[in-house]
Amino acid sequence: MGLSHLLDSVAMWVQGIIQSMGYPGLGIVMFLENVFPPIPSEAVLPMAGWLAFEKEGNFTLWGVTLVGALGSVSGALVFYGLGYWFGEQRVRELLRRYGKWMLLTEADFDTALDWFARYGEHVIFFGRMVPIVRSLVSIPAGIAGMNLGRFNLYTAIGTALWSFLLALAGYLLGKNWPLVMEWVGRYEKIVLVLAVVAGGAFVVSRLRQQSKDVEGQKSKV
Repeated sequence: MGLSHLLDSVAMWVQGIIQSMGYPGLGIVMFLENVFPPIPSEAVLPMAGWLAFEKEGNFTLWGVTLVGALGSVSGALVFYGLGYWFGEQRVRELLRRYGKWMLLTEADFDTALDWFARYGEHVIFFGRMVPIVRSLVSIPAGIAGMNLGRFNLYTAIGTALWSFLLALAGYLLGKNWPLVMEWVGRYEKIVLVLAVVAGGAFVVSRLRQQSKDVEGQKSKV
């Protein structure tokens, strides 16, 4: 089975869970979305927004936003604990051994570490809207021992905003809610390209700074 077929199967399973279980199903799926990134939130929340529009399963726009955020925060805490209790080296070993089953690589982890190092704790907020980073950025926060209260606050605000925007899009589009997946897919590609460019610029700037420091030390000698 190819990757695209696997993701389609996951999306169909997710939709079935939400339609059959309602809010508890949505909370479970959003929890899993954070610990298993192949589950796409852009396929989950717009559909929940559409269900709110159709007034099915007692879904409301604000209810979807709240439950989506709570599920996401719970999932983020799993990765925070992973970083806090295991540390960077052990996490790397786990990714090398089991990452392929979650479609995660050590390079993805390096990206999350880099973003946390560059932007600090604020990345816990805006990183929730960036593919892959939105899950793995919780690990560097745990490794750094970020204050748990601030971690939960930034995560809750970021995931609530992301949940609301996707649910609102599904609500407004109605039966055309699958279009959101196409739009988000394009958005994510742009974000990934910008992330690569920013990462390259950061590395170059660090190398230049190190070169200047070495030249400065030589001039003093």
